[in-house]
Amino acid sequence: MHPSQSTSGAVSSAGLLRTSDLSAEPTGDQGAKPTDGQATIFARATGAGRAAVAVMRISGSGSGPLLDRLCGGRPEPRRAVLRALRAAPEGELLDRALVLWFPGPSSYTGEDCAELHLHAGPAVVEAVSAALVALGARPAEPGEFTRRAFLNNRLDLLEAEGIADLIEAETEAQRRQALRQADGALSRLYADWATRLRRLLAHQEALIDFPDEDLPSEIEILLVAEVDALRHEMAAHLAEGERAKRIRSGLFIAIVGPPNVGKSSLLNRLAGREAAIVSDRPGTTRDAIEVRLVLGDVPVTLVDTAGLRDAEDALEAEGIRRARRQAEEADLVVCVAAGELVPDQRPAGVQVWNKVDLAAAPQGWLGVSARTGAGIATLEARLAKEVRSLTASTSGPPLTRARHRAGIMEAAQHLQAARHLELAELRGEALRLAMQALGRLTGTIGVEDLLDTVFNQFCIGK
Repeated sequence: MHPSQSTSGAVSSAGLLRTSDLSAEPTGDQGAKPTDGQATIFARATGAGRAAVAVMRISGSGSGPLLDRLCGGRPEPRRAVLRALRAAPEGELLDRALVLWFPGPSSYTGEDCAELHLHAGPAVVEAVSAALVALGARPAEPGEFTRRAFLNNRLDLLEAEGIADLIEAETEAQRRQALRQADGALSRLYADWATRLRRLLAHQEALIDFPDEDLPSEIEILLVAEVDALRHEMAAHLAEGERAKRIRSGLFIAIVGPPNVGKSSLLNRLAGREAAIVSDRPGTTRDAIEVRLVLGDVPVTLVDTAGLRDAEDALEAEGIRRARRQAEEADLVVCVAAGELVPDQRPAGVQVWNKVDLAAAPQGWLGVSARTGAGIATLEARLAKEVRSLTASTSGPPLTRARHRAGIMEAAQHLQAARHLELAELRGEALRLAMQALGRLTGTIGVEDLLDTVFNQFCIGK
């Protein structure tokens, strides 16, 4: 449920909430219990600048008493009510705002929470912030709301990272990928692997503890087969992760070719602005010029490189060396030629023949004119197709971060070791180590050293 949606008049808390968050007030020991001893925090959840509404989020055990004093009482849970805000019962009116109350544990953080939908004038926001401090709350640190959600078991580390990616998403592909992770798709995959590992451990312990019992002979065979199946699934997941990484971080496309074939003009035409200097003099581009744009719903960094030829001075030689290196490291290469300046060795990628307004493109080349714009739309469509091919994903949830890759690689290595260990006790230890590697990904095992790294990337108010 998106924060701005409601069900039967109810309004969900800011952030990604499960369906249960919109249910009636929990009874008994339902859900996670709020973490004790934490201060009541607040932060503006909407961006700075001129706007009609500014949303102030509040979380902590003091949220309820704070609302009692600020607006004369708590509204019905999960329902927006218009209230007058005052720092004291008979004090000066600060604002008339929509007030929402989310009793824990059915809130984003798992604690008692509230939202104040204020008029967004800077003076209003500042006055309400001062009143909240005077009533005992403190400004939240970056990522503190989501950190508390993690500590109160409202989400795991993978889901928290998905929310961070969702906040930063610039394209549709990034949004879809981040939403799948925030919704728990990656967590469910790793939980399934952990369940299967626990089952393997149980079988392994049976072989250790009851070696002389009449255990089925096929247990050993099935155990090894399941270890192999898990290893193969993890290997496929790692291979798929490179595509997901490209969606999250963007692709690198290098424009290469001889001097004076119009590489800089082509970059400017694709960028829609004069990003690179254009000149008839060979060797004008000495260093890489980068432009950020979106192709095929994926962020792309387009790089104009130095013309490839025998350099006339040390400075140009360094530019050419960097151009060759960028071509080697690029996700995609656009090889540009024109006139008689056809490169001896064309790198794999998209072959573009510029200046078709002067001479037709040879067979096998995509003809364009950076000067007139002819063929540019066809080139953009071709590049978008290549980008989609490089980032096309299977139906499985993708891993997106180096931390995920390292954890899965470690788990797979322990499974590889278990596959070749004959001593039952050593095999059982290898399986346990594989489980621990998975547990660190979701935050169920050994997460203390990870928390600051994960949550410091969030903005204030999230």
